[in-house]
Amino acid sequence: MKNNFRSVEFWKASIMILPDNAFFELLRTVFGKINTPFNKQVLMGDLEKFLLSNKIKKNISDYINSNDARIIAAVAALREPDAGELEAFFAGDISLADLHDTVVNLEERFILYRFIEEGKSRLSLNPLLKSILSPLAADKTLLFQSFAGGEAMHRNMYQFDDRTLAALLSFVAQNETFFKHGGSMRRKTAHAAHAVFPGLPLELFIGSLRVLGLLTAAGDKLLPDYQRFCAFGSLSRRERLEYCAAGMCCYNESAQEISPWLLRSKVRHCALFIHRLLQMMDHRRLYPLATIRKLTLIMGIESANIACEKLLDAMEHTGLIVSDANQCWQKTPMPEYPSSPDGVVIAMDSSFTVMVYPEIDYNDVIEIAAVSRVIEAGLNVRFELDRDSAVGAFDRGICAAQTIELLQRLSHNRLDENAVFSLRDWEKSHQEVTLRTGLVLTLAPERRYLAETSPLAGFIAETIAPGIYMLSEDSEERVTRALKKAGVTIIARRGKCQADSAQFSGANRNAFPQLYDETSSAGKTQQPSDDQPNGDTDSATVLIEGFHSILNTMHLGSEEYSELAARIDRRMILCESQLKDALVRYEKLEARGLDYAGKALIAKQAITMQAPVEASWPGRSKEPIFGIPRALEKAGGESMLVIESADGDTVRINLGKIGLLRRIKKSIFENNN
Repeated sequence: MKNNFRSVEFWKASIMILPDNAFFELLRTVFGKINTPFNKQVLMGDLEKFLLSNKIKKNISDYINSNDARIIAAVAALREPDAGELEAFFAGDISLADLHDTVVNLEERFILYRFIEEGKSRLSLNPLLKSILSPLAADKTLLFQSFAGGEAMHRNMYQFDDRTLAALLSFVAQNETFFKHGGSMRRKTAHAAHAVFPGLPLELFIGSLRVLGLLTAAGDKLLPDYQRFCAFGSLSRRERLEYCAAGMCCYNESAQEISPWLLRSKVRHCALFIHRLLQMMDHRRLYPLATIRKLTLIMGIESANIACEKLLDAMEHTGLIVSDANQCWQKTPMPEYPSSPDGVVIAMDSSFTVMVYPEIDYNDVIEIAAVSRVIEAGLNVRFELDRDSAVGAFDRGICAAQTIELLQRLSHNRLDENAVFSLRDWEKSHQEVTLRTGLVLTLAPERRYLAETSPLAGFIAETIAPGIYMLSEDSEERVTRALKKAGVTIIARRGKCQADSAQFSGANRNAFPQLYDETSSAGKTQQPSDDQPNGDTDSATVLIEGFHSILNTMHLGSEEYSELAARIDRRMILCESQLKDALVRYEKLEARGLDYAGKALIAKQAITMQAPVEASWPGRSKEPIFGIPRALEKAGGESMLVIESADGDTVRINLGKIGLLRRIKKSIFENNN
């Protein structure tokens, strides 16, 4: 259904298929006595004309109060919900008894109707009243309570941003032996991580990056996928955080093996949920848990099997939202970092230490991380250029000139000459001795003497060309030891790292699909308005008092008077003729205290009709019991009302001790035969 209203013919059909007793009882509330012979099609035509009258439509509109409007907006937002979906949406907000009563009242007033689809009874909005109901159906502020927000009180001990992602890349790369047998993190690695990332829940973030395929476990190793890290840069800053939060939601700590390929669809859907939720939030307002639950229900997040609490926790860990002391959440706006006058985004603390500013571009900080070792990732993020990290970068095809150009550009030519010299010297040494996968050993002219040394000579199976030697396939580790024993400290390893390495310009930019445009207004909630639906204003009061005045001039018995007065108070009376031509069948709906006979009558009627009741008694601290009465039993001379509560429990209550017993009307669309 593309909009919130089905056709008028569909609405008519839903009314006409009611059982005759329900159909004519409904029509009699409008027309009073119905002359025979009667024809359902003709009566529905008369009802359509009645509801389309400008005066009647105005009265219907004036009667709609804020509670009605919330139900109308929810039926629209939930796209024709069944009763269970509506109850879940308003759980903890509107009691089941009040919700059921309001829905039935909206049916009596021709605002809502029900129809059966795929075995479920669903609620929909009356298309004849589209001009009245459309503005309410579109107003999401009626559903999602929020408060004016200030500075949120609870903030993370750590800061998570693009620099943190780069720091995690660097940390994993420099700790090849990451896991113990069994999959838990090595104690030495964990201690090092806590020193570098103070306050960061490292295992949770590592799990998220594994789900996203940015990190891959291989035995006791954890390996970064440089190409996917680079592809991550095709997203906006907020989208990267949204994907990281989605990775946390989809991460299962107990899983020994995580396949990002299997989780890709779930992660994508979860990231979209998070993105849409943030679009619905205004960073200037605070949202309580009940409102967050409603927003996630509207988006259908249950279909992804993700708990609302886990979603909020992940979003808070990644800094997308923050909470206050009252468990209200506030959207965190993306920080707008002031641009440096000279464009400097890094500072060279020393010849080899790089401090990275928050405003640095993602791709630049990832490239820094790929050639250096992270030494601090708290409020400040700092990397250190060292030989081992530089050699790893050279193995992945990054040359010294590329690194020097990057650091000079980001620091505005403030890179120390010692760092420039060291990078070039490490690269020179890296090029002098190369160990290739396959295994092929290449030696520069000044190093060819090594081929004649023992034990290296014993590994050479063939001399392919001067300085190029083929080694036995399984000899890599032994050759490495032999070279080190011969005094070689830097050994290039080509091929193995390049196969999955960071050729930064060649990364697959489609690895992470972009989410919806952050500036899109789709799904965004309107801001709260001071305007209230008319039913909370003097217009409704004038109508109700006017109809009571007419009723007081009529000569009626007490039961007829009580029934018509109740119809007025339930805002079912739209014109004077509905009072003067009314056919009245009195219904006693509630009894209190010492009215034992009244309580017994209501209990018996409810049991016969299987209509829900609400019961409360003195001393009960919880909200009233709401459910279906099943029996009235005798126990020791006392009458016990047996109620099956909405949560499935069976409750037995002494009828005499009940303070209030109220029968809730059944929907006119339920089988009343």
